[in-house]
Amino acid sequence: MTYKELIDQKLSLLPSLPGCYLMKNEHNEIIYVGKAKNLKNRVKSYFKQAHDGKTQLLVNDIRDFETIVTRTNKESLLLEINLIQKYQPHYNIKLKAGSMYPYLKITNEKDPQLIIAHQIEKDNALYFGPYPNVGAAQETLQLLQKSYPLRRCSKQEKRACFYYHLDQCIGCCDHEISQEEYQIAIQKIQRFLNGDVSHIKQELTKKMTVAATMLEFEKAADYRNQIHYIETTVEKQAILSKDYSNHDLFGYFIKNGLLSIQVFLLRQSSIIKREATIFHCYGNPEDEVLSFILQFYSDGQHLLPKEILVPDTLDTVLLEEAMNVKISTPKIGKKKHMLDLAIKNSELAVNERIRLDELKDQKTIGAAQELANYLNIPKAHIIESFDHSNTQGTNPVSGMVVYINGQPAKKMYRKFKIKTVIGSHEFATTQEVIRRRYSRLLKEKATLPDLILMDGGPIQVSAAKEVLEDELGLSIPIAGMVKNDKHKTASLIFGENLDVIDLPLDSAAFRLIQRIQEEVHRYAITFHRQLRSKKSLSSHLDAIVGVGPKTKRKILMHFKTTQELKQATYEDFKEIGINKTVCQHLINWLNQQN
Repeated sequence: MTYKELIDQKLSLLPSLPGCYLMKNEHNEIIYVGKAKNLKNRVKSYFKQAHDGKTQLLVNDIRDFETIVTRTNKESLLLEINLIQKYQPHYNIKLKAGSMYPYLKITNEKDPQLIIAHQIEKDNALYFGPYPNVGAAQETLQLLQKSYPLRRCSKQEKRACFYYHLDQCIGCCDHEISQEEYQIAIQKIQRFLNGDVSHIKQELTKKMTVAATMLEFEKAADYRNQIHYIETTVEKQAILSKDYSNHDLFGYFIKNGLLSIQVFLLRQSSIIKREATIFHCYGNPEDEVLSFILQFYSDGQHLLPKEILVPDTLDTVLLEEAMNVKISTPKIGKKKHMLDLAIKNSELAVNERIRLDELKDQKTIGAAQELANYLNIPKAHIIESFDHSNTQGTNPVSGMVVYINGQPAKKMYRKFKIKTVIGSHEFATTQEVIRRRYSRLLKEKATLPDLILMDGGPIQVSAAKEVLEDELGLSIPIAGMVKNDKHKTASLIFGENLDVIDLPLDSAAFRLIQRIQEEVHRYAITFHRQLRSKKSLSSHLDAIVGVGPKTKRKILMHFKTTQELKQATYEDFKEIGINKTVCQHLINWLNQQN
């Protein structure tokens, strides 16, 4: 039974119930997880409808699927997130762990500390924030440590620490502190961070007055600065927070199969953080956004706010049930303005991405077609390019690189050890390589290139044309990449009379030719150096007592270069089946070399 027959049979058995579906590839790996109110309709849509290019890529990879039925749509949404986190499917959204704004954290331990944290952990600690910047978090931390100190020192102190003498440590380094005393300090910190700052202002004002009376002007100035910080930062935020103190909002926009999502974290009437992502949408956009929102909070890096604002196209009831937090769709006012701003940002981001993709295509696909136009050939979709390398006629090799739609297809690169040519003979070397390459493609009935580029001049082009046309009966266009005195591509030779074609230096086609010439030269010369190193290694082995042809073959198969061999140990030789005596000879030789 073919995979198509299997899928057709399974499609006919799908239930019209909510649940999750798991798409699998030929290796039985889960490549995509989705949810649906109606599994039958949703899963069938992948195989029975036309799709855009990216969704079609997913469909092309599907060889099987399975479904999990749930009781409700809410259950299917929660299950989808768990399955995505478990299997990390290739085609699903993958949230990137970005840098977070800092939080203030009261640790959960016998002697708790107030510290700055950059991510939220499941440790039963108390977290406050996030703060708009590290400076604001540090200022607030220092203020609280001076006003409501907790433990500041390590637990290994053998006597009262420096901070205790400055009244910035509660004193657990000097004497036992009860949990009740800690709780009083923690409650004061909580009240302050929730906007109740009047008490601490009164305390600081008293301390400033006393310090000034005692002529301790530096200390008085420090208290004055702390009061100023509260008035300009903390109090202002507390007043503004009456508008919207703790909201997150999600805006999205979809175009050409690309889904753009913008997240704004609103704290104290300001956008303190924005996160943005763009990915290819393979399912229903609204479902993808719901999935994204749940993942956003389930990764442990973001605290749930008091309220989440979303567009009215999303299922707010389902999201509220799944997250147990208030979900709203504002219609007027500042919240609506902020949501519209997020949606507008999403639209701008996706349009920019599409434009960048178009520019990339112009650089690659467009460059390949531009080259074809200059050469007056139908297309240059597949380009194969050859270069030869040798050292004064020794170890001759050739390398071939392949470009598809203007981009390197490295899995299709090929290396050739020259077998029939002795010494440096460009014409004969070219003929051997071209003969071997294209007689094989003909035998295998494989796809032929649209254009062949030789890294050289008339000699290489003529040699290639002779083999292709006279021996193999092929009429593939061949051009030569002629270099200047700096070994850079200067022009092409092409046609029956090998006419020089000067491409505009600022054209995409010329830049493509340059990239191909540099790549094929790099590939050929790298292969030549590897081969020369291996030959050098082989000649060294001939001088070692006890190393015969079989032992030599084992060593050459295992150690690719002389440098690798010089780093080998007795055990390394023993593992590849070399007897003890020869192992010792090899070690002695290596010691001499080193």
